[in-house]
Amino acid sequence: MPLSATVLASGTGWRVSDVVCTSGPRDPRYVEQHSAYSIALVTDGNFQYRTAQGSALMTPGSLLLGNEGACFECGHQHSGGDRCLAFHFSAELFESVAAAVPGTRRVTLGMPRLAPLPSVLAPLAAAQALRDEGGQIEEFRELALRVAAAVRSVLNEGASPARRSPTARDERRVAAALRNIEARRGARLTLDELAAESAVSPYHFLRMFEQVVGVTPGQYMLRMRLHRAAVRLRRSDDAIAAVASDCGFEDLSTFNRQFRRATGLTPGAYRAQHIPAR
Repeated sequence: MPLSATVLASGTGWRVSDVVCTSGPRDPRYVEQHSAYSIALVTDGNFQYRTAQGSALMTPGSLLLGNEGACFECGHQHSGGDRCLAFHFSAELFESVAAAVPGTRRVTLGMPRLAPLPSVLAPLAAAQALRDEGGQIEEFRELALRVAAAVRSVLNEGASPARRSPTARDERRVAAALRNIEARRGARLTLDELAAESAVSPYHFLRMFEQVVGVTPGQYMLRMRLHRAAVRLRRSDDAIAAVASDCGFEDLSTFNRQFRRATGLTPGAYRAQHIPAR
């Protein structure tokens, strides 16, 4: 089958699954239905996602959002396969989490996707580390609730979709650029390089990338480097300087500053906080 889901942990009103899809550009699309409120972190690959709240190209680091009972459709027009870490919540549990987040006026998720965001970096990196190394049910449960609350908080602050819908050609170009970024994850790619490879001007590439992904190329690459670093800090005892270098940071001071800005903790404090979980 093109889609497989492995339940990593579950409890009353929630579950966390590792979802792997092997569909490609030639495979048909099917209309499916969310059986629960869904928040899925894309960790590999990219695909098109369409639901009543809109459509978006899902990319590594972005969050797919789905309302309970909502129909949706996924397609792999630009590349084959993807992998997601999916959190599912019953209406009762999701409503209780939403009610506890200041500023909540409605429970439903009003957009199809959230772009990679610093405010949810820490819980998502922790969840991916637990997926890859194995974790206890209670750890997954706590993280599931933190992810739900973080997403609801971001939506309450007024995050909104791009003002202009990207064209199919824009999506193809950005998808190719994302594959290039992933294949050369250790390299520091410039806007000019990415634009040249897409055969457009730097400004046009910047605009279409932000419209498709939700953040600029620089922001996207920085957040992906920070995400990989956060996972590495949880999963290994490697020197922080080595982690910074391997994740594409030119010097330790820059890494420390950017990591603290994104998570509120220094790399050392972040690692120390999660030593019992390893």
